Amino acid sequence: MAKKKELTVEDKLRALYDLQLIDSRIDEIKRLRGELPLEVEDLEDEIEGLKTRLEKVQTEIADYDTAISDKKNIISEADALTKRYTEQQKNVRNNREFNALSKEIEFQELEKELAEKLIKELFAKINFKKELIDGVKTDDKTIVGLTEKIVTREDHLKHKKGELDNILAETEKEEEALLKKSADYGKIIEAHLIKAYTRIRTSVKNGLAVVPIARNASSGSFFTIPPQRQLEIATRAKIITDEHSGRILVDAELAAEEAIKMEKLFAKLK
Repeated sequence: MAKKKELTVEDKLRALYDLQLIDSRIDEIKRLRGELPLEVEDLEDEIEGLKTRLEKVQTEIADYDTAISDKKNIISEADALTKRYTEQQKNVRNNREFNALSKEIEFQELEKELAEKLIKELFAKINFKKELIDGVKTDDKTIVGLTEKIVTREDHLKHKKGELDNILAETEKEEEALLKKSADYGKIIEAHLIKAYTRIRTSVKNGLAVVPIARNASSGSFFTIPPQRQLEIATRAKIITDEHSGRILVDAELAAEEAIKMEKLFAKLK
């Protein structure tokens, strides 16, 4: 089996900078999407929550309706019993029987009053729940109902999904190709360099782990690199890092050459 060709230091620097350009382009695509994926997810969760709440309120209304029917049955039974006891009073044989029936009639009247009171309370609860569903618009207040909230959020979600789908349609193919390229570079670059590159990328805000020298300093840094150090970097004889930021440094000429090469690649992938 043929031995894998060992990369020179310059080859490693070029590969690392190429990887940086690829990963930076992936970062750019992700920034283009911005917060849209999270916004879509949040809206979906919010709509699901509103629908769950709506179902709960509708179930509560159904339960109140059932309770009202039960109370109406109690009233009907109380009326029937009151009528029967009243008729029985006409045929009693003594005051004791008459008083006993009177107490039964009084009890049924109390049962009826209590049922009527509970029915009013249940109707009030139903009206309140319906206001939660349909909303309230008066001179004093405006409450947006759950139904309208769901419709509004679904319209907003549709708009946001449309934006996201358009961006994905424009960049998805390119991003997939770039991710594959990034993985390919990860295989040809030594593991310890990839580990260092990844560590630096995750520790800096802009994700730049490999940077060229610009205006006698590493890109993104205000600390001047001594001339002797710049000459060492330009020789491409060893991997040199910025003592302040920890970034891997490449000379401007190498960076320019690789940038041109990568721009051509990016153009093909679009």
